[in-house]
Amino acid sequence: MTKISTIFPDYHFKNDRLTLLAGPCAIETYDTCAQVAETLKEITDELGINYVFKSSFDKANRSSGDSSRGAGMAHGLPILRKIKETYHVPIVTDVHESYQCDPVAEVADVLQIPAFLSRQTDLLVAAAKTQRVVNIKKAQFMAPEDMQGAVDKITPFSNKILLTERGSQFGYHQLIVDMTSLIRLRKMGYPVIFDATHSVQVPGGHGNHSGGNRDFAFPLMRAALAIGVDGIFAEVHPDPPSAISDADNQLYLNKIKPILTTAVKLFDENRQQQEELMADGLL
Repeated sequence: MTKISTIFPDYHFKNDRLTLLAGPCAIETYDTCAQVAETLKEITDELGINYVFKSSFDKANRSSGDSSRGAGMAHGLPILRKIKETYHVPIVTDVHESYQCDPVAEVADVLQIPAFLSRQTDLLVAAAKTQRVVNIKKAQFMAPEDMQGAVDKITPFSNKILLTERGSQFGYHQLIVDMTSLIRLRKMGYPVIFDATHSVQVPGGHGNHSGGNRDFAFPLMRAALAIGVDGIFAEVHPDPPSAISDADNQLYLNKIKPILTTAVKLFDENRQQQEELMADGLL
């Protein structure tokens, strides 16, 4: 099993701590990103959480062509660099095209493969060749075992891989989280992340725009931690209703501390039990 400490050697991440990938869905302004990064850095330092700041410079896979896409690469990468240097946190952001990987890797520590692109060979290979961490989001139409193909495209170049579960779609406007998926993904030998906020999206919830229900994010997060995951992905915003994307499922920044406090307790309580179950072949 590849360990978190191996994937993030420059940041001294601990294997026995919860890892959090969190921040605004899309880069809107530096000030918004900085507010979230500063608050989450303080909370995660206090709670002993490995923290990675997340925000996307381009939301290139929105349902509608009229949707706001964010700052763009030219303006977004300098913002991410400033966040990284100011708050001393690793950065994760999405890449959508192979040509983006090299310039993004100059700033980001983790290149995230969006769910709809998780089978794109050229993109996966280009991301792997940067030697940055590659976070593969499992597509809504893929079974957990199908992720092995994506992993196999990366491993000739890199073993720094994260696997993220974000729910599955079954032909109606509701994503379903199959908790057994977390167990099956873990058997591939890489850290498993549960995406708590994208899992509560309602595709097509507002005409051409996705809706969501953030009230379900915390219950699903608790369930995933009980099953046993290495980390949580969550989009967090100071004022979610005003966000340019995923307004209905992003979490409120001023409500995140009790959520993370509970998450750490669940992670710590279950870690030893999970290790024992895995040793006995029961998980």
